[in-house]
Amino acid sequence: MNWRNGCSSCPMSSRNYEKREACGVVAAYSYKHKPVANAIYLALLAQQHRGQDGAGIAVVEGDSIELQKGMGLVTDAITREFVAGLNGWLGVGSVRYPTTGTPSAKDAQPFIVSDIRGGMANSHNGNLVNYHQMRALVQKEGRALSSKCDCEIIVDVFAEALRKNKGDFFKAAEYCMKTFDGAYCEGLVTGKGELFAFRDPHGIKPLCYGWNDELFMVASESVCLDINKIPMKGFVAPGSALLLKDGKLTLKQLVNARFATCMFEYVYFSRPDSNLDAGNVYQIRLKLGELLARDAPAKADVVVPMPDTARPAAEGYARKSGIPFLEGLIKNRYVGRTFIMPQQRDREAAVRVKFNPLRSLLKGKRVVLIDDSIVRGTTTSIIVRLLKEGGAKEVHVRITCPPIVGPCFYGIDMSTHKELIGANHSVEEIRKMLGADSLAYQTIGAMNEAIGLKADQMCNGCLHEDYPTPLAKKVNAILKGGSSEKRYWEEATMVH
Repeated sequence: MNWRNGCSSCPMSSRNYEKREACGVVAAYSYKHKPVANAIYLALLAQQHRGQDGAGIAVVEGDSIELQKGMGLVTDAITREFVAGLNGWLGVGSVRYPTTGTPSAKDAQPFIVSDIRGGMANSHNGNLVNYHQMRALVQKEGRALSSKCDCEIIVDVFAEALRKNKGDFFKAAEYCMKTFDGAYCEGLVTGKGELFAFRDPHGIKPLCYGWNDELFMVASESVCLDINKIPMKGFVAPGSALLLKDGKLTLKQLVNARFATCMFEYVYFSRPDSNLDAGNVYQIRLKLGELLARDAPAKADVVVPMPDTARPAAEGYARKSGIPFLEGLIKNRYVGRTFIMPQQRDREAAVRVKFNPLRSLLKGKRVVLIDDSIVRGTTTSIIVRLLKEGGAKEVHVRITCPPIVGPCFYGIDMSTHKELIGANHSVEEIRKMLGADSLAYQTIGAMNEAIGLKADQMCNGCLHEDYPTPLAKKVNAILKGGSSEKRYWEEATMVH
């Protein structure tokens, strides 16, 4: 199959970073063989929060795969003219953010393998912990790689397994599940008219699916289905896969392992109107706030959320405590999420541009500031100063996530012990560093209670350093015992 790359250009970093990313995945299939590009585009807009670094769409068009991908937001990377010109009834899309280094256009998704099943395009969400081993394996077998992105490795390994298993998608996915270490949700389409998706055995990242009379869609979050008026039918189970071929859907369980879904999806990362494995994200965040008010009360006049992810938790805290809820920070809607900006200096500069205190209502007030998490502490300390500069008499910080003490190896930008304020300082030390009058975190038990899953059903590795996959445990021990400030994927020898 021929394929055309409409990739946008962007300047390359002078440093040779290993690109690692978590993303949003979309794959769509039209039962009536109508164009799917616009539905994919809308779905990507719905989960833009999952990545602002890059985006792309690949659609099967007769004997070619039409691809456009590039840097920035969906509206930057994918032109409306490109979408309008596509007639293919099968395609995939991606939004991406990097967990290290400077963005690169060649690491944007989807990725294509052109010499199997009439061509195959893949989008990926997650991180391979054994990235270097898998990269070395692909290169040893003589197959070229064009990027530093693990999505390309995944589709390459999957394609080779598909060849060896004579076109059996499920056996190929089973091989991948037994070979990869890490978090991965994959959405693939082929030139033969097949849509395939699979999820890692621990179900670390979310993946749902649904359909209406015209369209089938698999996506990282249910909001992608909502925007296209597609009823959600369920979640791709951990260690399972689905195949849609000739209008027939087949689901199979391939590998069984401990369910360990990422707690950060519920606390921060996913949209509040999404439904994940454990339930509605908004309702869970509301409960997080209620339990925080129960366990960490404060004498205060108003409850102020950190917009936007902490708003439901602040509402819950206000309801439970009886303290009035106040929008004390006004957000500039045209500035991106500071947490997923790739450089720390960008995060710091963006905070004051992004938030402005409502001085007339804060003056003389004792404020409870509700936030979802403290990773590095930079943003929170600036916000505390903003509130006090805005007239707040006291600022009491309450955090819905317990202290983060370990790196994430599965796709959240928390990769070294040194950068984690919770790994290096006591709660009292952090309070002083933030300039807060008091500081309290959610307990792990209360967080589990709010999400509604047992402790062994979630990946809380960043909270207690007990990771669900074996290599992550090994790498964490190496990182913790060493002096290197590099992320583990920047040093190939670290995980060999």
